[in-house]
Amino acid sequence: MKPFITKYFFLFFISITSYAQNHNTYYQSVVDNVSASNILADLTSFENFGTKRVGTTALTNTENWITSRYQNLGYTDIELQPFSYNRGTSNNIIVTKTGTVYPNTYIIIDAHYDTLNGPGTNDNGSGTVLLLELARLLKDVNTEYSIKFVHFSGEEDGLIGSQYYVDNTVSPQNLDIRLVFNIDQVGGVSNQTNNSITCEEDRSSPTGNNSASSAMTSILANCIELYSNLTTQLSYAYGSDYVPFQYNGEVITGLYEANESQYSHTASDVLSNMDPNYLYEVTKGSLGALLEFAVSSETLSISQNDKETFKLYPNPSSNGIVYLSSNASLNNSSIKIYDVLGKEVFSKSNLQNLERLHLKKLQKGVYIAVIKNKHTSITKKLILN
Repeated sequence: MKPFITKYFFLFFISITSYAQNHNTYYQSVVDNVSASNILADLTSFENFGTKRVGTTALTNTENWITSRYQNLGYTDIELQPFSYNRGTSNNIIVTKTGTVYPNTYIIIDAHYDTLNGPGTNDNGSGTVLLLELARLLKDVNTEYSIKFVHFSGEEDGLIGSQYYVDNTVSPQNLDIRLVFNIDQVGGVSNQTNNSITCEEDRSSPTGNNSASSAMTSILANCIELYSNLTTQLSYAYGSDYVPFQYNGEVITGLYEANESQYSHTASDVLSNMDPNYLYEVTKGSLGALLEFAVSSETLSISQNDKETFKLYPNPSSNGIVYLSSNASLNNSSIKIYDVLGKEVFSKSNLQNLERLHLKKLQKGVYIAVIKNKHTSITKKLILN
């Protein structure tokens, strides 16, 4: 749960349109399997464990339930990371799904499972259940990038678990993180119109990762609207488990309910005060976004070696001239370049295996380059100085 801050001066009540993604029929076929009944059953189970404060049996029981769920789904790379502080000892739960092309580069999708003053069915049973449903549906789906499903503990006491993970795993291992995707309190409010979700981007220091966060958040917003019936709002990231990653220089994004519940951190944070159908829609949009971030495809027509030799250089470019090269055949392929708002600013079709791209008309900044053929797409970050 985020500490309450009046956000309305910062919130853009607009629908965000990104031109970088089109509707993907394969992604939709996966999204169509999101189960409202699974979500409701898992929310009920989570609520029944009670108040899940660090040091309580309720939290330990919840940890065991989450771990057993992943085991039953067939995941084998499951790590319990213990940490201690003045309240007691708890565990982060880290479950890894290995990518087919970039096994050592990770999309981290996370949610905290500890609660404060009540069962926390919304804060953050909603995020916990969303991760479990996505893990269920992605178990046998190939993704180019590895995915880490991370359930943090100690969030309610000041992001303790996520900070420990950054300090003791991310930094010492120099973990290659493509994106951190944080899910916190996305269950909606009963008896309200819950038809929009807040997509959160990095607007804080250090600022070197802000443009990339903006681009990824634009992709997130577009995917939410492509794969659910929700509209999107844009706001800033704060007060949740992506913050330690943000300070570490990682690219972050996140989701938070647009109608903020008044029941957080109380005994009334229960299922009857939520909107499970809203969480169902958030889950669908999140799954579409995760498929996009991790790059999933039924058929990968470009081999791992070819993908590794696809290059944009020089990158960064200081004169607006960029070369695109690949050992793979680029016939019938195209490249499109998008700005941080997801607007297409350059395109070229019928590529050769060595292309000279004239980008002098583009302003300095961070861009996303997407090369596509009929089977798959490859995304690269491009910097123009």
